[in-house]
Amino acid sequence: MTHAPRAPEACDTMTDVRAGVDALDRELVALLARRQAYMAAAARIKPARSAVRDVARIEAVVANVRAAAAEAGLSAAIAEPVWRLLIERCIAHEMALFDRKATAQTHPA
Repeated sequence: MTHAPRAPEACDTMTDVRAGVDALDRELVALLARRQAYMAAAARIKPARSAVRDVARIEAVVANVRAAAAEAGLSAAIAEPVWRLLIERCIAHEMALFDRKATAQTHPA
């Protein structure tokens, strides 16, 4: 039986810390996979490739993340660059999906 990881303030050893980080990483992967699924939906819904990169939306997302980070006690120096990279990788993924969709529409099997 797997035990739940200890809260950070209850960790007494590096084994405790690593178990907590590993558990959290699994949760983050699941959440990022869910975010990626939303990018797939966006690629399916958007009518034009030019709609994939939306600078105003990028800045709104970053502002939302900065506010949520401040509320949660996450350093903006961690949150903002992580999200900017995440957004860029998601845009690249969405563009690739959009391009596949366009190719499939012009060259049906």
